Amino acid sequence: MTSKPAELTDLTLAQARDGLRAKDFSARELAQAHIDAIAKARVLNAYLLETPDRALAMAEVADQKLAAGEARPLEGLPLGIKDLFCTHGVATTAGSKILEGFQPHYESTVSHNLWRDGAVMLGKLNLDEFAMGSSNETSAYGPVVSPWRRQGSDAKLVPGGSSGGSAAAVAARLCLGATATDTGGSIRQPAAFTGTVGIKPTYGRCSRWGTVAFASSLDQAGPIARTVRDTAILLASMSGHDEKDTTSVDLPVPDFEAALGRGVKGLTIGIPKEYRVDGMPAEIERLWQQGAEWLKSAGARIVEVSLPHTQYALPAYYIVAPAEASSNLARYDGVRYGLRVPGKDIVGMYEQTRAAGFGREVKRRIMIGTYVLSAGYYDAYYVRAQKIRTLIKRDFEEAYASGVDAILTPATPSAAFGIGEKANADPVEMYLNDVFTVTVNMAGLPGIAVPAGLDGQGLPLGLQLIGRPFDEETLFAAGQVIEEAAGRIALPQAWWA
Repeated sequence: MTSKPAELTDLTLAQARDGLRAKDFSARELAQAHIDAIAKARVLNAYLLETPDRALAMAEVADQKLAAGEARPLEGLPLGIKDLFCTHGVATTAGSKILEGFQPHYESTVSHNLWRDGAVMLGKLNLDEFAMGSSNETSAYGPVVSPWRRQGSDAKLVPGGSSGGSAAAVAARLCLGATATDTGGSIRQPAAFTGTVGIKPTYGRCSRWGTVAFASSLDQAGPIARTVRDTAILLASMSGHDEKDTTSVDLPVPDFEAALGRGVKGLTIGIPKEYRVDGMPAEIERLWQQGAEWLKSAGARIVEVSLPHTQYALPAYYIVAPAEASSNLARYDGVRYGLRVPGKDIVGMYEQTRAAGFGREVKRRIMIGTYVLSAGYYDAYYVRAQKIRTLIKRDFEEAYASGVDAILTPATPSAAFGIGEKANADPVEMYLNDVFTVTVNMAGLPGIAVPAGLDGQGLPLGLQLIGRPFDEETLFAAGQVIEEAAGRIALPQAWWA
């Protein structure tokens, strides 16, 4: 054995894959190293449920496959699963009290695909309740603590949301990669906050079947990992047509990893002028310009583009998403599964169960959604928001029709903020974290966040690339160029261990 288990958690997913195949260490050693790391990092609250016995059993099978020369694409690689993906026989909570005690009798298609390809399950990861949040502070099971700290401070920071557990676990080396979901930025924003890579694929690339729904026309699964290559490897396994999901697209899954070496020579990268928002920190602007320079130096042509309806994206999103949430969450009534609080009659039981089971942010969004769908307001709000959504999509279509191959923007308007710092602020201030990301969901496009530098306090900042529909390959190629130019950000030292 050339590596000690204590060092195995520092490997990237690709390095671990190659090490397993070279028999430098076993899948069991790799799983045990991560199990031990998770046990020392509970203060981060990244995992809602640890599944060490299952992980070791899956690792044993992986070692048998490796010994027989029958390795599958993800053989023996330990992953964390966002607790929005239903896992057969393993509690699934969506970060909410209302799903307390729920153990699905089925497996989400995305997690099924990962197990089919040989991955090992370490546990279920924390998230904002029903994926509604940008900081992972709305989880019924407490906030996730970012492994990052500001220089000279031990104040606890948010990892971003809603996939905060996924991003924190990857950054803290508690898994080699993680599943995540993105409805308005919930993969890309936490990735940017934690110095990790996250890709939201095109709507329809990954099946939504077995994933707890937030806003069905916006939700999309994707991976968070430590490098662009690692996310490409994971997305290849997560993707694919699924007859159980009518929004799943029947297209072949490309070899995403092979696209990494393409480079950007000859590509045209658009810089949208509308993304220069008022009050954007100078360091975000500098990073954006630096990203354009890196791509230009690698052979890309940089052009300015206009996406004129960008200013309406956030208000339209916060009509469409809560409207769909209010419909989707109507199924949680205390009758069939999860929490049940008795009432004097069935209506009373519904009311008591929902009052006790849903958190404040979820209640807020259900109420907004119910309001915009109600008689007299449907045309004024929901129909108008859908029309704006069509215009946002058309803006991107026109940019791509003009010859633009991908669009470069900041991933977030700032670095991570402290836990509780925005707790008493207007909820709209929290929603503004999604200003650069919601357009991608509204238009159903792919977007990737890649770490590109540190702010003045030593915290990670990310750049976002937005691609044409089902052209994730170009995003991986351009993301690889940024990653190589920026240099991999050193992950934080384990102050929690």
